[in-house]
This record gives sequence, structure tokens and C-alpha cells, in this order.
Amino acid sequence: MRNRFEGSEVRSYNTLVFGCLYEVTSYNTKLGALLEPRRMEIERSQLETCRKYGVACVPSDLNLILGISDNFFSGELPLNGLRHPPNGSTCGWFLWAGETLSDAADFFKPIHVSHLVDRRAPIVRYLGLPPGWRFLVADAYEDVWFDSTLLEI
Repeated sequence: MRNRFEGSEVRSYNTLVFGCLYEVTSYNTKLGALLEPRRMEIERSQLETCRKYGVACVPSDLNLILGISDNFFSGELPLNGLRHPPNGSTCGWFLWAGETLSDAADFFKPIHVSHLVDRRAPIVRYLGLPPGWRFLVADAYEDVWFDSTLLEI
């Protein structure tokens, strides 16, 4: 695929990186070259996390949307995440901070995965876990587990 965007040529292709299949979109600009090492670091950390728990890596495309609570970036702990099967433009992840998962209709707000990468890089390593997986992290504590009920949606 070749498009023009503000004078930058865009090419899209599939590639296998660290055992995970990705659609890669590269801009022929210096900015694209600067972002590539960060992308590789993210992919590596996701694969390491998945290997640690013995599961296949199912990365979340940076252009997809996840649900996030208003307090996620507040510093409140623990940080929680659960992944339903992807659907449409969403990657299936829902993230929140604190002990309580609210059932309020507006508890989760949409955000692109790329914005999460910009603001909370340490959490990104869990976003390669496949649907049905959850995590809870706080300071030096980490709990990651499979929850089959997340697949029943």
C-alpha cells in the first residue's frame, strides 16, 4: 500500500518480529527511523512477558483502541488489565487503577494503544497477552492469570 501523507510516503507490509506477526507501516522520514527502536523494545518486552507465562504473543496494534479508566494515570495502585477478544477497531484490553472495577457505563474511555505507549510504557509489556488473560501490578507485585470467562463475550 502506498499513500501520501503530508509529503511522507507510507508503505505497509507484514513482518514476523520475535515470533509475532505484525502489520508494519513505515514512514520514509527521520521520525519513523527514530520510533523503530522504541517499537522493537515494546515488541521484545511483550514477547518476554508472554514467554514467561507460556502463551502465544498476540500483540495489540498501536492503532487499535482499548478501554481505560479516568484514574489509570493518577498513580493509584494496583494497575489492572483484562483482555476480551478483539472486536472491530478495539484490541480487547480494558485497564483501570485501584481495587474496584466499576460497572458504570462510562467507567472506561476509549484511547488508542499508541497513547498508552506514550504515557505508561511499563504496562505495555502485558498488552501482548492473548484474549482471556488478566494482570494486576503494584510496585514490586505482579499477578498474571487466565480467566476463561473473558472469552464468553
